[in-house]
Amino acid sequence: MAIRRLLAQMTVSDLERAVAWYTRLFGRGFDAHPMAGLVEWHLADTFGVQVWAEPGRAGQSCMVLDEPDLDVRVADLERAGIDNDGAQDATSSRILLVTDPDGNRVVFTGPFT
Repeated sequence: MAIRRLLAQMTVSDLERAVAWYTRLFGRGFDAHPMAGLVEWHLADTFGVQVWAEPGRAGQSCMVLDEPDLDVRVADLERAGIDNDGAQDATSSRILLVTDPDGNRVVFTGPFT
């Protein structure tokens, strides 16, 4: 077996609201709309994020994204109007937690500065 691509899936209750929020998070619109209720951001050749409208499971998702400079990410989030508590030290890295409108967690991890 040769898995070549990974898509994290964030399950939401309202696709239009979620698209607006993830567009602000990633700083650009989605890359694909493969079917009704589903959009995708292709963040690199081998990975990306799907945002899927399934109200019964909304708010149960979490993804972790490696970020080389969390201080820059905090500034980007603030410019985009996305609430956050800033980067915090964890055991082996720094983390930055944000939640989408449904309560799904997006965790950015990065090196200590």
